Amino acid sequence: MQEILRIAVQKSGRLYEGSMKLLKECGIEISNGNNQLRVTAANFPVEVFFLRDDDIPEYVQDAVADIGFVGENVVTESDKQTDIIEKLGFGKCRLSIAVPKNGKLQSVSDLNGKKIATSYPFILSTFLKERNITASIHEISGSVEIAPKIGLADAICDLVSSGSTLFTNELKEIEVILSSEAVLISNKELSGNKKIILESLLFRIRSVKKARNNKYVLLNAPNDKLDMICSLLPGMKSPTILPLAEAGWSSVHSVINESDFWNMIEKLKAAGAQGILIIPIEKMII
Repeated sequence: MQEILRIAVQKSGRLYEGSMKLLKECGIEISNGNNQLRVTAANFPVEVFFLRDDDIPEYVQDAVADIGFVGENVVTESDKQTDIIEKLGFGKCRLSIAVPKNGKLQSVSDLNGKKIATSYPFILSTFLKERNITASIHEISGSVEIAPKIGLADAICDLVSSGSTLFTNELKEIEVILSSEAVLISNKELSGNKKIILESLLFRIRSVKKARNNKYVLLNAPNDKLDMICSLLPGMKSPTILPLAEAGWSSVHSVINESDFWNMIEKLKAAGAQGILIIPIEKMII
């Protein structure tokens, strides 16, 4: 009987869609009809458990699940014995301390002797200890941002994504404690066969991530400008150059990084490139 790798995924919430999308992009077919909590993939040796995000680190530590997709903030707060083996590039947010916009508190040092409401007492207490700040921590779950308005706390420590919730509740960030994104965590004692399956999964995940971060570019270039244009486009090894039907022109194909996109396009146009096409890459194997 073939061994199966058990994956813990958030059953609902902000990381569910990103996790399922990633598995689909990896070619793994998972049907979660009727909101099942345990599903076996049709074409890859994995079984998916749909769990509360706060429970995932403990389940992975205790080998109920072998690996898990979960927020880095949850992993840090849980303080469980797991290994972070890959950052997944979605679900990005930050854990920040925020205070009333028009209040007297302006910096972290002003929090001495104050009350802070949070759903992340472990991370917050560690941060305050490192800064030699003595404050009272009130642990609450949900609607943390309302705590200053109802007199429960002087400040909050909560997850921030766009910042719109803070703005609505007349709060402002004064310190980012932790930058977070979805990560893949693993049990520390996987069997040899499960490590092989995990490596296969990681190969697929990394190929998808590389594709997301890169674009395929096609352009027309005058032959007398090819050297200059190719120097801007190293590609995976080197650009592909094909002659056009029109004499004196070539088609150049390459790959550029998403972060370099606009700056690179401007340089290519300045070097004489024309008819530039940018195409998404579905998978990228190096």
